[in-house]
Amino acid sequence: MRPIVGVLGFQGAIEEHVYITRKALKEAGLQGEVRVVKKRGEVEDVDGLIIPGGESTVIGSMMEHTGVMDYLKEMKEEFPVFGTCAGMIVLARKVRDRVLGETNQPTAGVLDIVVERNHFGRQNDSFEVDLEIPAIGGVFRGIFIRAPVVLEVGSGVEVLCSFNGKIVAVKQEKVLATAFHPELTDDARVHRYFIEKVVMSNQ
Repeated sequence: MRPIVGVLGFQGAIEEHVYITRKALKEAGLQGEVRVVKKRGEVEDVDGLIIPGGESTVIGSMMEHTGVMDYLKEMKEEFPVFGTCAGMIVLARKVRDRVLGETNQPTAGVLDIVVERNHFGRQNDSFEVDLEIPAIGGVFRGIFIRAPVVLEVGSGVEVLCSFNGKIVAVKQEKVLATAFHPELTDDARVHRYFIEKVVMSNQ
């Protein structure tokens, strides 16, 4: 098995995702490939897609413009996707903003959750904390930057991690999402979980 993992190349820590995904493939003993992708045709050629953080409204608009959003909607429940921070937001069924309330920004709607943007405040309110994530084997250092939280989950959504009573990591069939940034650590376990438990289950 040689999984090809795409990293959406619009905004955010793209190179960091590429690096940690390659590390995860190596640790998993897989001869896979990581590609930066921007267009629908490029996304159609990978086995799974990682959507980095950034400005969720910008990423969502770019996904609409390039056809990536339509592809995710068409492939709902079949195509492996992993969203981090803003990536979580653009996958959600519904989005709220901590200050503005409900937004009408474009999302793929493939993850049955309601998220709140900027739940922990602005850039200056960024923080790191140890999180307990049993699915990957225990404690993981979570880096939160203008991070969202999950306010509601549908019946098919598995909660992987909470922090102070707030849901910060979920999985639903082929869709994984974290409010924090695992790509900004040197710990590849979350990306390895995505490859082994989500992408490879499609092989």
